[in-house]
Amino acid sequence: MTDPSVVHAPAPAPDRIGRLGAGVRGLMQHAEEAAGLAQRPGLLQGLDPRAKVAGAFALILAAVATRSLLVLLALFVLATALAAASQISPARLARQVWIVVLGFTGMIALPALILVPGTPVLSLPFGLAITEQGLRAAAFLTGRSETTATLALALVLTTPWPQVLKALRCLGVPRAAVMILGMTHRYIFVLADLALDLFEARRSRLVGRLSPAEARRLATGIAGALFERALALSSEVHLAMIARGWRGEVHLIDDFRFRPRDGGALVLAAAILAGTVWAGSVWP
Repeated sequence: MTDPSVVHAPAPAPDRIGRLGAGVRGLMQHAEEAAGLAQRPGLLQGLDPRAKVAGAFALILAAVATRSLLVLLALFVLATALAAASQISPARLARQVWIVVLGFTGMIALPALILVPGTPVLSLPFGLAITEQGLRAAAFLTGRSETTATLALALVLTTPWPQVLKALRCLGVPRAAVMILGMTHRYIFVLADLALDLFEARRSRLVGRLSPAEARRLATGIAGALFERALALSSEVHLAMIARGWRGEVHLIDDFRFRPRDGGALVLAAAILAGTVWAGSVWP
């Protein structure tokens, strides 16, 4: 039995270095989960990467080109259904895309409610009013952002990154652009792994809690050391890749196989794009 006269101090909150390290570990865990998700059985996982990239581009173009909110809503529902059929839950979409995109685009679209001239639907103080055209503009901006982000996430989570790069090359994307994407993706995880090592090494040498000023100074020092090591590492990795024959092309052990269902998916995506353009001109 505990003595009621003893006052227990509250557990100390995690320090800044611990939170930074937890964030980096979360990034690495997310990458592992995405790699595992790409190997699961699902609708998009079973398609040829070239068909997925081209089809996703067609649907994204349809979402950007449409002038009908009903069509945009249908495309959003389609993107969500494709993700669900590929074992990507709506909870994951909401956590990784919908909430973030809504918060970001909401701040951009909010002024349009009163800045876009049109028919007033709600009066506000100081002579301001929310207009029908402003609501429509904000809805288009938010809906297009949510739909395109959902399609992009579904593509990335259901396709290993090397296959995405090779599919881009097969579809005619310049080699320099593919090389930049590949190196950027690689360096993100190299730097994350390096930062995690620095955090763990620093934490193992600390005794007690740091003051806020010392924690900021320590975080700044780690950032400087990480930048310095990144510069040296980038040169070493580039030379090592050149020595091993890297010329910007993506080579995989397994070749792509274009099957009838891949062709059907491409035809369906193209039909949706054409139908979206037509419906936008009919349904304002």
